[in-house]
Amino acid sequence: MIQKFFDLQINTKGQKLYEFTQSTINWIEKNKFKNGILNLNIQHTSASLIVQENADPDVQTDLIDYFNKLAPMDNSLYVHTTEGKDDMPAHIKSSLTNNQITLSIKNGELILGTWQGLYLFEHRLVPQSRKILFHFLGD
Repeated sequence: MIQKFFDLQINTKGQKLYEFTQSTINWIEKNKFKNGILNLNIQHTSASLIVQENADPDVQTDLIDYFNKLAPMDNSLYVHTTEGKDDMPAHIKSSLTNNQITLSIKNGELILGTWQGLYLFEHRLVPQSRKILFHFLGD
């Protein structure tokens, strides 16, 4: 049984979904993991992690549009507006999605569905430097 940690840094350029599936697969292959659990944790409160379709980019557009309607960027709706119009909406969006995802690794392969990919969902409008903590436990 082994345990290993890794920090993946992703520099964002505003509100968007940033796929990091291949970076995750590369880390698994580099470490020659066979079987185990991989926990991903984003250490921010205005971005999140999601597993989502990676075949049709319209899905990403629709997700962003939906969340912007759900949590509008209108400071008159919120008390917490310290960092601008996207501040509180970003916190709402991250609370409705995931800050952690746990995935299985079997026979050296990351277990995802046919059209699934791993995404950092950036909720802020301005560029950010985001960190995702990878924690593997297995063999």
